[in-house]
Amino acid sequence: MTNKPAVTFADIQAAAERLKDRIERTETHYSRSLSNITGADVWVKYENHHETGAFKERGALNRLLQLTDAEKKRGVIAASAGNHAQAVAHHARALGVPTTIVMPKGTPNVKVEQTRARGATIVIEGETYDDAYAHALKLGEERNLVFVHPFNDAGVIAGQGTAAIEMLEDAPEIDVLIVPIGGGGLIAGMGIAAKAIKPSIQIYGVEPESYPSFNGKRRGTNVSAGGQTIAEGIAVKKIGDLSFELADKLVEDVILVDEPGFEQAIALYVSAEKTVAEGAGAASLAALLSAPEKFKGRKVGIVLSGGNIDTRILASVLERSMVRQGRIAVLRFIGDDRPGILATVSRIIGDTGGNILQVAHHRMALHAPIKGVEFDIEIETRDMQHTQEIVDALIAAGYNARCL
Repeated sequence: MTNKPAVTFADIQAAAERLKDRIERTETHYSRSLSNITGADVWVKYENHHETGAFKERGALNRLLQLTDAEKKRGVIAASAGNHAQAVAHHARALGVPTTIVMPKGTPNVKVEQTRARGATIVIEGETYDDAYAHALKLGEERNLVFVHPFNDAGVIAGQGTAAIEMLEDAPEIDVLIVPIGGGGLIAGMGIAAKAIKPSIQIYGVEPESYPSFNGKRRGTNVSAGGQTIAEGIAVKKIGDLSFELADKLVEDVILVDEPGFEQAIALYVSAEKTVAEGAGAASLAALLSAPEKFKGRKVGIVLSGGNIDTRILASVLERSMVRQGRIAVLRFIGDDRPGILATVSRIIGDTGGNILQVAHHRMALHAPIKGVEFDIEIETRDMQHTQEIVDALIAAGYNARCL
């Protein structure tokens, strides 16, 4: 006789019924643009359309609804880099449950302020999620609070699994799911539900290269996890024991994504889908872009798991994307330090269709002649070929320009 798993499909179905009409039933849409770009048939689950902007509402609310009256009175505590924090605070306030959230240093300001605005008491502690987690456990014990774990909890995992039920109701033809992995709660819940509904479906996970916790554990290797990543929502050093146990046998493979990959996916969501994804939220698309050969011709469901990105970071990502595409470039050349040179150069750039964004000139550059000056001109163009046309026009006019 086998032991019953800690989370079953029946648990996820019960969670779906519990959450009905309490959270947003987010859309699953077929994306023609992403399908054309990747070579797969792509459906996107827009979990950024929850009120708090991320999928975490599913697990947090399911867990809170299972508290006893005595536990609700005592209050809850959680550790989170942002989305779990907002979800717990939002629904705990609606249920009248006092909430304390411990967040690590470096959590984006937008997430800190949105969590505070939802009525939670905020404690900033630790350099990483793991540091914040340890502090939250300590505070919870001292203050007799109920700890609401972001991923290693049966109630939370069951709640997250409801996303797969909705996704396969809306797009039953999907035969591959790509799911972000932080602590593993989402992929465990979605994997259990998806396999129960459609046993033939394949589940792929995604982790940042710098935080390969799930991948390392399933391979039995000691991995070095740490460092800065734009996907801070899945920057977890140690995968949850329960979530790993549930998910490991369900996951086909784990794709590791580098930082430019996350940036590319965020920018593509904006340009192709006209929607905003945070780094972790863009992980499924980043994996699809990183390994298109795995999914070409397949019917792929990707989860846009959250959209709570700092606006300054988003602006930087979009600008860097334009640089990578050759649509923003800095041209450097040495010219004579005489009146009218900038007007001449500007006319050449304008006549070839370029737009000047910034100009800097350096008279103290020692590699320039004493009567010369080094110019750096930042321009906006259509693409790399257009940039090269402008460089060629400047060279033809006697300015030995090059792209930095």
